[in-house]
Amino acid sequence: MQATARAYTGAVIRCLHASALALALSFATVWPAAAQAPAAAAPAAAASATVSGTGQRIYADMQPRLLQVRTLLKTQDSQSSVGSAFLVTAEGHLITNYHVISSYALAPERHRLVYATVDGQQGALQLLAFDVLHDLALLKPVDPAPLRGRGAVPFRADGAEPERGARIFSLGNPLDVGFAVTEGAYNGLAERHYLPTLFFGGSLSSGMSGGPALDAQGRLVGVNVAARRDGEQVSFLVPAALAQALLARGRNAAPITQPVHGEIERQLLAHQAGLVDAFIAQPWRAAGHPRYRIPVPMETYSRCWGSGTAAGGRGLLFERSDCAMDSAVFIDERLRTGTITVRHETYDGSRLGPLRFQQRYNASFDNEVVGRRDSHRVAALCTERTVRAGGGLPLRAVVCLQAYKKLPQLFDLSVLTASLDSGTTGVQGRLDAQALSFDNAQRLARHYLEGFGWTTPPPSTAPKTGAR
Repeated sequence: MQATARAYTGAVIRCLHASALALALSFATVWPAAAQAPAAAAPAAAASATVSGTGQRIYADMQPRLLQVRTLLKTQDSQSSVGSAFLVTAEGHLITNYHVISSYALAPERHRLVYATVDGQQGALQLLAFDVLHDLALLKPVDPAPLRGRGAVPFRADGAEPERGARIFSLGNPLDVGFAVTEGAYNGLAERHYLPTLFFGGSLSSGMSGGPALDAQGRLVGVNVAARRDGEQVSFLVPAALAQALLARGRNAAPITQPVHGEIERQLLAHQAGLVDAFIAQPWRAAGHPRYRIPVPMETYSRCWGSGTAAGGRGLLFERSDCAMDSAVFIDERLRTGTITVRHETYDGSRLGPLRFQQRYNASFDNEVVGRRDSHRVAALCTERTVRAGGGLPLRAVVCLQAYKKLPQLFDLSVLTASLDSGTTGVQGRLDAQALSFDNAQRLARHYLEGFGWTTPPPSTAPKTGAR
C-alpha cells in the first residue's frame, strides 16, 4: 500500500508512541548500576613549551583557589572519579564539570563528594546545581570555614573575549600527580559545534577537567572540559559566561540529595527543541547525484565525510556520505546523547545485472542495526512500509523509536530508507537522532523522508507497491 511520506510518518509514530511511552514508564523504577564517570578530559600530548613568567605568576596567585574534587563511594574511600575545580565566590562556591560529579548526581545514595586543596585542606562538598548540556556543576563545601579568605577566580567583563592567538593558562591536577599550569593559545569558538565550545590550543590531561583556563590577567576564559585523542594541542573549554550563568542560577539553591534524572530530562527537552528547530530550518544540501535528490545536511553543526569504490572498479559501485555532529551531551560514562547523524549510500549495479544487484542491494539494507542494547533504554520498536517521497519516488522506509527507562519523555529515532525505482541503481539513507520528544521525532522523520526525490524524474516509472 502506497502512502505519502507525511501521512506515513504521522501514522507510524502515533502507533509507536503509546507503546514506547508505556514501556518507558513501566521501566521507570529500574535503576542501572552507577557507572564510573571519566576522570577528566581525554589525554593529550604534554605541552612542550616551558611555562612563561606570566604562567608562573598566575599559578602562584591561583594556588589557593584551586581544588581537586573526588567522587567517592559512600562506604569507603575508593574514588569513582577525580577532577579539578576552582573557587568563584568568597563564600566557597566552586565550579567543576558535570562529568566529574555525575556518579554522585545520578546516585547520591551511593556516593559522596570531597575536595582537597593545594595546601592539604580537605572537606565534604554539596551539589547545588548543574548544567548537563554544557558539562558544568556548581558545588559548595558543607563547612565553608577552611576555604574562607582564599579569594575567587574573577570573571572577564561581559562580552569581552581574548584575541585569537592570545596566551591563556589552564590549571588543574593532571593524572592526580599534583596541581599544574599549561600554556596554550585562545582560538575562539570551535567550528561546527552546536553547543558553544572554545578551542584551546594547548594540552589537557586526565584530571584537569573542571579546572580554570585564565587570561594573562588571571580572569576566567573557560572551564577545562575535553581534548581530542586524535590530535595534539587540540583541547576544549566551556565558555566562562556559561559558568557565570550557572553560578547566578544556583548560588542560593538547596543542596541536591536525590537522583537528578528529572532535571536532566528537563534540560534535554529544552536542548532537543532548539536543535530540531535549527536543523529543520536549514535547507538540505545537494548531493550531486544525477538521478536522486538526497537529503544531506548543511555543515553548520556537523562534519560530512565521503568515500566510495575506487575509480575503474568492477562490480557494484557505490559512494557514501557520513555526516555527524561534534557536540554530544554527557550523561554518564555509558551514555552520551543529544546528537543527529545522517548518511547515505548510492549504488550503481549496471555491471552486475538486475538479479545480482538486488541481492547485494537488499543485503546491504538488511545489515543495518537499529537500537542500542544497554541499561539506559528499552528495546526499539520499528515499523516498515513503502512510501512515496518527493515527486513520487518510491522508498522502502523503516522508522524506529527507542525509549529511555529513566527519561520517559525522550526517545531515540532511526529512519532507514531505500529507493525502489530501478533494478540496477539505488540510494539508501539513514538518519539517527537521540533524546527527542515524541513531537520532534515525528517532525524530524517527516522532514528527512520529504528530502528524498528525483533530480530529474525518469520518463516512466513503475514503482513497486506493498507494505510490510
